[in-house]
Amino acid sequence: MTRRLWGPFSPAVAWITLAGLIADQASKLWLLHGYGLAERGGVALAPFLDIVLVWNRGISYGLFQQDGDAGRWALAGFTVVASVGIWIWSVHAETRLQALGLALILGGAIGNGIDRLAYGAVADFVHFHVGDFSWYVFNLADAWIVAGVAALLYDWAFGGPKIAAK
Repeated sequence: MTRRLWGPFSPAVAWITLAGLIADQASKLWLLHGYGLAERGGVALAPFLDIVLVWNRGISYGLFQQDGDAGRWALAGFTVVASVGIWIWSVHAETRLQALGLALILGGAIGNGIDRLAYGAVADFVHFHVGDFSWYVFNLADAWIVAGVAALLYDWAFGGPKIAAK
């Protein structure tokens, strides 16, 4: 039974998840309530980087926008189910990189889930742009999720002979 809920990498996954979650939530709390981004408006940090406030009522890249409470709670429920699934997957992680990737995804998912519960939408604020090219607006939780997926893909593709032999 213990192996179903706690594995060899679980302490590291828990700490990395917590660190990512704290960094994400601290940045959002400071920008929203400390700096007052909504009241002050966006700020250009560099010719290619702005801090702006965008409320994302959907999921990644603004897909599946939800304006009503039913959609908000459905996405929040999906986040809880996905987070439990990611934790269980991490219990069975076979490599450190796989565990790291899952921890980053979990920290990001929980961070964005907290926003959805607290504000009804996810606070996004980092905007990269070059000339006419504009990348979507994102937050640290989104960055953790992307980095986690990249780690999982790298581990899957180049996990070494031990993993490939399975």
